[in-house]
Amino acid sequence: MHLNRNLFSLQNANVWTNDCTPVFVDTNGNNNLNSAKLSKRFHFIGCGQCGSKMEEITTCIPVDPTSKGNPLIYGSIISKLPAEGGSFSRARRWMSIEIEEMVEILKLALPMFISMLMLMLISFVSTVFCGHLGKTELAAVTLATSVVNITGISIGTGLASAFDTLISQIFGSNNLKYVGVIVQRGILILLLSCFPCWALLINTEPILLAFHQSPEVSRWYLFCVSLRLTQLYVRIFMPALPACFMYQLQGRYLQNQGIIWPQVITGVVGNLLNAITNYTFLYQLNLGVAGSAAANTISQYTLAIVIYVYILWRGLHKATWDGWSRDCLQEWGPFLYLAVPSMLMMCLEWWIYEIGVFMAGFIGEAELGAMSALYQVSSITFMFPLGFAVAANVRMGNALGAGNTEQAKLSGKVSFICAFTVSLVIAIILGLTKDVLGYIFTQDQDVIKKAAPLLLLYAFHHVFDAIAVLMGGVVRVAGKQMVGAVSYLVGYYIIGLPIAVSLMFPFKMCILGFRIGFFLCSILHSIFLIVYICKLNWKQTTYEALVRAGVQSLKENAPCLDKTRGSYQTLLTNELSTVGVVLSVRHLVLRRGLAVVIMLLILAIGIVTNQLLTVTLPPKPTLPLLFPNATNTQLA
Repeated sequence: MHLNRNLFSLQNANVWTNDCTPVFVDTNGNNNLNSAKLSKRFHFIGCGQCGSKMEEITTCIPVDPTSKGNPLIYGSIISKLPAEGGSFSRARRWMSIEIEEMVEILKLALPMFISMLMLMLISFVSTVFCGHLGKTELAAVTLATSVVNITGISIGTGLASAFDTLISQIFGSNNLKYVGVIVQRGILILLLSCFPCWALLINTEPILLAFHQSPEVSRWYLFCVSLRLTQLYVRIFMPALPACFMYQLQGRYLQNQGIIWPQVITGVVGNLLNAITNYTFLYQLNLGVAGSAAANTISQYTLAIVIYVYILWRGLHKATWDGWSRDCLQEWGPFLYLAVPSMLMMCLEWWIYEIGVFMAGFIGEAELGAMSALYQVSSITFMFPLGFAVAANVRMGNALGAGNTEQAKLSGKVSFICAFTVSLVIAIILGLTKDVLGYIFTQDQDVIKKAAPLLLLYAFHHVFDAIAVLMGGVVRVAGKQMVGAVSYLVGYYIIGLPIAVSLMFPFKMCILGFRIGFFLCSILHSIFLIVYICKLNWKQTTYEALVRAGVQSLKENAPCLDKTRGSYQTLLTNELSTVGVVLSVRHLVLRRGLAVVIMLLILAIGIVTNQLLTVTLPPKPTLPLLFPNATNTQLA
């Protein structure tokens, strides 16, 4: 069989399926062919320009509906047609398509892993520098980092995850200028979200104080001093929150267009500056914990500014940015419908790890050290499946926005294979090195002994965790964040946490019992997500993506809809039904002004609460307590 490579790109060519359904290519090169089932046979029967003889095709030819003749994702049609030779040749070509897709996935996943590692290293380096100041300072900075992550970074990162659905799909649809409008909308919403985060962060000391009671005066005084340093660190870091949110926004703006390396470059620059500023502030200027917080704040602004300058310098914004528009004040409802569940997915998963470390502190210092070591290991290994989840998100989102359902499904399958394979390799490495990994974090033999069984259990847990992370990325790109948020809530907190606590305390299995409970809920959660994704109506999902991208009007009688299920109508009512609805200037001023007032009111309540709950240090005990001069200066 032979097909001219340029045949399909010719204008006025018509395609007919074996059921006599015409598929047209108009004078602009556009077509209404999304993807063909393998069971159908196609005939090119006419060409307005050359009148060439058309030939029968017995294969699937996915075509991007917005492309100007040539398919956008699959490349030229002729390269995807099976050669003569029967089923073996077709299978070989199918494998070549999967290998090509795997290469594209790896091109996105590997730099994404590096960029996330660079981002994690900033707080890690700050902790290492403060560890040389003393145990009190180390405990304070570690606690402050956890507080900032829980009540700040996780919120902004979760809200920015709405871009994983919107930008990837809109960019894939070639409605490029609308990407800029979505970015503007995200900037406003993420900046407003800083106010409730600040209201929580400013009350770090009284909130943490409510979770601790110690009968020993010396320990109580030491704990209060540590909390005072924690609050100091958090307050100095608070101005960095907008920079953190904007960096997350800019990163997702680029990565959902398939541009990853700028985040790697800015991460390297940010880490170098962070190390230099930490050394200068802590060891040259003797600023102590305050200096570490200031260095971290400077580093966060460096990340946001450097990536912004890089975008302008390379002109990465020109195709999608058309200047600020009043449209960014419209359609906040559909954005929040995706952003809030995305935030819940992120936070619910993030917080369960922090809860485990917190509960380990009730048992003993060795258990806390073992759980902390496991937390550090899991934070690094978690980035591998997360990188594949981001890659799947980009590829699948672009394909859904282009109306190419088959390509989206292919990207999801290949990403799953990659993530599962890598997780197996990591699990084997963890199992083989469980007895020596603890030495990276401590020389305490008791901690190392307790960490070994935790690492062995986590080796198995990591495989299912990787599946859940990858499937969570697929859920986000499909716009089903509400399903993902509910699954995390039920799986981790309604099922997993009670089991973990029961095994930890009543059954006296300590931290190993907590991890076993977490492992069981991870298995159930990953199985649920796999079943849900397999049963998902992908034609319906593609249609919803086209509506979000603004290239398809909303029609309740669309042929792709599953008439037997009511979930679609609910989705339209809650999200898609407001897409394209334009509010008047009066309504915009009232609604957006009210949003600003509410956010400011929340911050004001936080400030008043802080003044009412100000903690006074207890009398200093007679036992000698040694603190560095920097600490005494900061507490004065």
